[in-house]
Amino acid sequence: MENSKDIQIQQKILNSIYFVRDQKVMMDSELAELYGVETKRLNEQVKRNIDRFPSDFMFQLNPKEWADLKSQFATSGPSWGGRRTPPYMFTEQGVAMLSSVLNSPTAIQVNISIMRIFVKMRQWASNYEDLLEKIEKLNRNQTDQSTEINHIWQVLGEFVNPKQTGRKTIGYKRNKK
Repeated sequence: MENSKDIQIQQKILNSIYFVRDQKVMMDSELAELYGVETKRLNEQVKRNIDRFPSDFMFQLNPKEWADLKSQFATSGPSWGGRRTPPYMFTEQGVAMLSSVLNSPTAIQVNISIMRIFVKMRQWASNYEDLLEKIEKLNRNQTDQSTEINHIWQVLGEFVNPKQTGRKTIGYKRNKK
């Protein structure tokens, strides 16, 4: 059974995962906080081992992406001592690689938690896609059934209220003079 501290860490990790450039990523400052190090120190270690972090593991936000991301949460501006450069964002593979450059017990435990969260997110996404597919199939079936029911009502209506057509009279015809 997970204790409340583990649940709080998991919740913090979940809240630190963003969707940028069609990828799930984590920001350098939030990773540094989780690892218990300064953002500056985390980025120094990354820069010392930059060959371990190709562009699909880590990238720096452009100014527009950074402005969009900042609008999602409260951060101090440059005049108040806030961050002056766009952050580095780490993909799941980049986070895994961080464990090789930050070799502390805390970093290892945090990385294990982060990897578990990413796995759960993939499972949730898979379940969501399956559920969405089933709902779409039900909608298609419901549409087909509605069409069939409408056709049945139309046929029943024709039986109840048959169309009056000009019928030939049966029997002898009188000559009208």
